Amino acid sequence: MSGILESLRVLLGGDPKRVPKKEMPDEVRELHAHKFSDKERIEAIRIELAHKEQHKMPEKKRRLRWAVLIAVNLLFVVSYYLDIQLLEGALTASRFMGFHMADLNSALQVMLAFKHVVINLLIGTATVFVLWWLLGGRTFCSWVCPYHLVAEWAEMLHEKLRAKGWAMDIQFDRRSRTWLWILFAVLAFATGYTVYETISPTGILSRALIYGPGVALVWVGLILLFEIFFSRRAWCRYACPIGLTYGLVGATSPFTVHYKLENCYHEGECRKVCLVPHVLDLTIKGRAPALELDVGADCTRCLRCVDACPTGALTIKYKGLGGLV
Repeated sequence: MSGILESLRVLLGGDPKRVPKKEMPDEVRELHAHKFSDKERIEAIRIELAHKEQHKMPEKKRRLRWAVLIAVNLLFVVSYYLDIQLLEGALTASRFMGFHMADLNSALQVMLAFKHVVINLLIGTATVFVLWWLLGGRTFCSWVCPYHLVAEWAEMLHEKLRAKGWAMDIQFDRRSRTWLWILFAVLAFATGYTVYETISPTGILSRALIYGPGVALVWVGLILLFEIFFSRRAWCRYACPIGLTYGLVGATSPFTVHYKLENCYHEGECRKVCLVPHVLDLTIKGRAPALELDVGADCTRCLRCVDACPTGALTIKYKGLGGLV
């Protein structure tokens, strides 16, 4: 339970807690001490990174994720244009073969705005809640959200520009996302209007793909330009209440990215590719408070860290219901 509470605290914007060495189990302290004094490990890291640089491997999980994300969004488009009623609506609210589904954050906004619960909305919310709880973390963000994909492509451009000194990466307080979540909830309740839905890049892009582009795409373009030149993935990291909602839902999921301290060389390749590198603070030398740990609720389950890890310290794990205790 303490691990879940710590995961939620970090999700809401807190800094990862550093456990004092004296509070760690004996076997963990001994392993950390060995890693700090192991000169062979440092040489192994150098050799491993040099080999990786010469033999770049394709990110298979990233390509799979892109394919799934594109396929899901194209299914909306194809269903609409061919009028086959397979997947109707958009990501905010839809019907799959007649079965209602609703984005959890959008459903919350609607309930707060109209101050009552529609049965179809409740059914759709329950279905989506169970799905994303099973998948865990912010899986929706990296596997379904269309804005996540275009922001990921923008991030690739950002990294190239930053290497040339043409872009910067301003860091903001991660608690801003929590405050914005609260603000939009209060605005929906007070105004009777789903304020966030008018500016949500996720909803704007989803509707634009299905029904055609509109002037709202200018807003999405401005966000992307800000991310390209000033702050890498700023919307997803510091602003988007959708990601926070799904992180809360998936905090206790049996599906996790799992970390094994013994296998880790602490070379930092995983944190270089992570959208939310604070969830991988446990991979920093001397930080992990246990031999095995699950990555926290703010993890998007993009699995880039699993591909990047050269030693198998990060793996995919499905614990089953018994693993939640």
